[in-house]
Amino acid sequence: MTELELKYGCNPNQKPARIFMAEGELPLQVLSGRPGYINFMDALNSWQLVKALKEATGLPAAASFKHVSPAGAALAKEHLTEVERKIYFVRDGLSPLANAYARARGADRLSSYGDWAALSDVCDEDTAKLISREVSDGVIAPGYTDAALEILKNKRKGGYNVVQIDPDYTPAPVERRNIFGITFEQGYNALKLDESILQNVVTKNKELPPEAVRDMLVSLITLKYTQSNSVCYVKDGQTIGVGAGQQSRVHCTRLAGNKADNWFLRQHPYVLDLQFVDKIKRPDRDNAIDVYISDEYDDVLREGTWQTIFKVKPPVLTAEMKKEWIAKNTDVTVGSDAFFPFGDNVERAHKSGAKYIVQPGGSIRDDNVIDVCDKYGIVMSFTGIRLFHH
Repeated sequence: MTELELKYGCNPNQKPARIFMAEGELPLQVLSGRPGYINFMDALNSWQLVKALKEATGLPAAASFKHVSPAGAALAKEHLTEVERKIYFVRDGLSPLANAYARARGADRLSSYGDWAALSDVCDEDTAKLISREVSDGVIAPGYTDAALEILKNKRKGGYNVVQIDPDYTPAPVERRNIFGITFEQGYNALKLDESILQNVVTKNKELPPEAVRDMLVSLITLKYTQSNSVCYVKDGQTIGVGAGQQSRVHCTRLAGNKADNWFLRQHPYVLDLQFVDKIKRPDRDNAIDVYISDEYDDVLREGTWQTIFKVKPPVLTAEMKKEWIAKNTDVTVGSDAFFPFGDNVERAHKSGAKYIVQPGGSIRDDNVIDVCDKYGIVMSFTGIRLFHH
């Protein structure tokens, strides 16, 4: 197949729409559903991300994408902790790929509503069951077991989008796109991100354990496929906060840091003990948790609407309690797709537990940024590599 006609482009008024290859066959098949223009943009960006994670670490990887940026990305781990199972609403004993998707989806469940899922490995039954329970637009993977495909084909009464991609496909070395009728051309960003780019540690603290190296690579690979400006917080092989598409670097750092704080607040004992009304839908539960840990919950209590969500009135999680809890989050890695121009980025990252930072370097204020890192004992590596993505 050299082309695939689409219903419309980014918006319903943008017709005609298609994806096609000027030469050769499309390296993908639609096994179910009818993916749209934005679906395929998410699919192809997310596939590149999980493929790169697998190549860099050797571990199965998954991503949850929304509007061409990751809401979450994660590597597989052998076992999820009891707390992780609770906050991701999954059981123990999942396949490695399934727990990678649970972690990717669980990084920012609110943003992942209606996501596009990407899997580095053949989709198995465990992973398909997880996806089938979530509000999701589609999935891309290099293959599907028969059992997994049967589950996914039954989602949305057969309308769920399932795409299979050739894992051996390599794009042309030059890529082109049209903007306002004008063709842009550049080399495909085939840059490999591995441990070799992390050797320039510029801070007094130079202790970079294997776990931090892994998390630096997760952050950089995630940033490579995130709309710029972008900053990414990572812990234990998964993103916990992604700030995308901001004009100001520090706004990226704040946005990603706030998401990382929310991820950690979901692990607070008060949140884990919330008692929801019977048969509450998953999105309603996610929204309720987000409101509970936000500054808006006082209003919910005053309005008396908690009874529609919780069986028992939850205790108030005060601002001071939240601050104390967030301070317990440690060993977080922060990556940036371009240099930090001011030390305020490090100050904000520190508030969300940053112990390791990886960024290109090259600012005229690098000395100031390094000094702030040294003040907190943070380890920072300069890669010399910018990762803008537009």
